[in-house]
Amino acid sequence: MSKDIRLELRAREELFINLEPLQRGGIVPAESRKIATSYIDGYSTCDYCLGTLHIIKKPPICDFLTEAADFLGMDMAILTHGCREAKFAVMHAITEPGQAIVVDENRHYTSYVAAERAGLKIYEVPSMGYPEFKIRPEEYASTIEKAKKENGELPALALLTHVDWTYGNLVDAEKVGKICQEYNVPFLLNTAYSSGRMPINGKRFLADFITCSGHKSWAAGAGVVGILAIRDEWKGKVLKASQKYKVKPIEILGCSARGTSALVLMASFPYVKERVKHWDEEVEKARWFSGQMESLGEIRQLGDKPHNHDLIRFETPAIDKIAQKHKRRGYFLYEELLKRKIVGIKAGKTKSFDLSTYGLTKEQLGYVIDIFKDIINKLS
Repeated sequence: MSKDIRLELRAREELFINLEPLQRGGIVPAESRKIATSYIDGYSTCDYCLGTLHIIKKPPICDFLTEAADFLGMDMAILTHGCREAKFAVMHAITEPGQAIVVDENRHYTSYVAAERAGLKIYEVPSMGYPEFKIRPEEYASTIEKAKKENGELPALALLTHVDWTYGNLVDAEKVGKICQEYNVPFLLNTAYSSGRMPINGKRFLADFITCSGHKSWAAGAGVVGILAIRDEWKGKVLKASQKYKVKPIEILGCSARGTSALVLMASFPYVKERVKHWDEEVEKARWFSGQMESLGEIRQLGDKPHNHDLIRFETPAIDKIAQKHKRRGYFLYEELLKRKIVGIKAGKTKSFDLSTYGLTKEQLGYVIDIFKDIINKLS
């Protein structure tokens, strides 16, 4: 007889201060949670289907996508199952196997995997290395030149990770866009950790494609969902329809997010549009928090300084020295924080860890600082 699978109700946001970078920008507002429960059944977007997801009028998916494209400074947008699917859709649509693609060294692993799946040669724009790991926009020109020299043609695409997932470094997308325009190389901007948190204008950045993560940065953590926004001139390739099923775009296999995830993304959109207006405040809080952490001694913020994003990585010898002598070794920090109602730093991480300050109040962040100070003072 099979064992019953018992699931506990999750109350992470209600009971804890959550520092998890994957989740802070995806925390779902109360009103969107109500929408999630009402659209939980099956293909709930398909009650009034017109043949393909992005033209459905009830619920108003088509209107939302028009607004989302405008919000991103692009011409049109479609739903995808996530940022990785959006990146692959572009790569598969506009390249041929064996062609080169340029990506930044700080890219998310899915950018690399998507390029591998599309059969592309990958050229990486190097970072400056420890301790800031900066990506310099001008290195895109030299990497494009290298790819051209080795392949006899320009790369088929250049991808920039606007804010990387490891250090939270924000790269000047407009400078990269200008370089791509000069070389006539299509430019894909991955905004998994930027759009939905901060203002984005794809046309100002000279981006041909923008990929977005609903669960990371658009307050749509209830499901896996993303957005692909494009310039009009790419519509024929990226949204190419099936020969047999004339309304079904090939690259997203006809339709993508067809239920709760799409509706939560839509329900959270007014909230997202408002919160990006306060991005400067989020950056100020992150910088303050970083300075307070470093003041504890033997803790160093890696990445850009001054920092320009809420995702922050710390190198933490002060914490690791405690772990070397503690009976729980690397797990002590996670357990000490959990006792004090703080989560989001992975168990076993003491040499370095990342966290996000997004959406937390200065009072909450002050509490986190006090707890780190208490742990270091008592256990050192």
